[in-house]
Amino acid sequence: MSVPPGAAWTPPARDGVSPSRLVVAPGPGGTLAEYLGARLRSGIDWRARLAQGDVVDVQGRALAADAPCVPGQVLWYWRQLPPEPRVPFELLVLHQDAHLVVVDKPHFLASIPGGRFLQETVLVRLRRLLGNDDLMALHRLDRETAGVLLFSAQAASRNAYHALMREQRMHKTYEAVAPWCDGLSLPLTAQHRLQDTPGASHLPVQVVDGQPNVCTQVELLRRLGRPPAQSGPAHGPPRGPPHGPTHELAQELAHYRLTPLTGRRHQLRAQLNALGLPILGDRIYPRLWPEPAADAPPDYSHPLQLLAREIAFTDPLSGAPRRFASARRLALADAA
Repeated sequence: MSVPPGAAWTPPARDGVSPSRLVVAPGPGGTLAEYLGARLRSGIDWRARLAQGDVVDVQGRALAADAPCVPGQVLWYWRQLPPEPRVPFELLVLHQDAHLVVVDKPHFLASIPGGRFLQETVLVRLRRLLGNDDLMALHRLDRETAGVLLFSAQAASRNAYHALMREQRMHKTYEAVAPWCDGLSLPLTAQHRLQDTPGASHLPVQVVDGQPNVCTQVELLRRLGRPPAQSGPAHGPPRGPPHGPTHELAQELAHYRLTPLTGRRHQLRAQLNALGLPILGDRIYPRLWPEPAADAPPDYSHPLQLLAREIAFTDPLSGAPRRFASARRLALADAA
């Protein structure tokens, strides 16, 4: 696999999985196999991976395990993970054309590859389903969140749709089930300042003092009352609900509509928690629960009660109004 000298080149996806790019950092020399073994995830036989052509240079040439490691060299490689348990929920394609694909994402399925999830992601499933390796997510939903998710189908028109996201010209609405609070006057416009934990993008965002940088409209759809008594946590997350079974089962719940006017990681989850309304089934807010052990059987019994209900916008290519709505329901809203 070689390309003409000086030509721009991006390696193709393999089985729906795009390659990763790595620039060799300055440091002691050695071989590529030694460098990759020290730099990337442990337990990988990089000599075998290099021998089968899984690491290439910017010209698409397969690299040898004993090749010298050169600082500044650009490497492309295809990630491999141990077999992933299949998430037993299907995504639904709501819309497909030459430029845009819209899906209805289930709970528990990651939007894009990352961390422990590679094959079991919406992006990889969708690429395989549609046979289009050019698909790219235009935005993301947390793995625990269900609902409407947009993908660009081709590079030529991708920037036009990304501009809608950057300029906040997409109208999004969500639904959530969270505790009811008698002292909270609704509807309200929640404004907070959120800050990422320094050096740890996977940890909860923090609500801090200062000029607000996020804004969400919160409306009451209906009060749900108290959930029916069950044995064990009725709607807390698996392996330890965030507030304790007794507290969750005793509180009155409500069904809310959320309209974010800004877009930031974990915005809705963090803001509702700051209002004293942590979303049911949340393993991060108000308390960060550890991930289950890698060999623990998956538990899909307590989905986060957050749904991306609808996205509406004016199409940047045709000028036509677009509106896409999820067909999914929040279990606790329906059970009340």
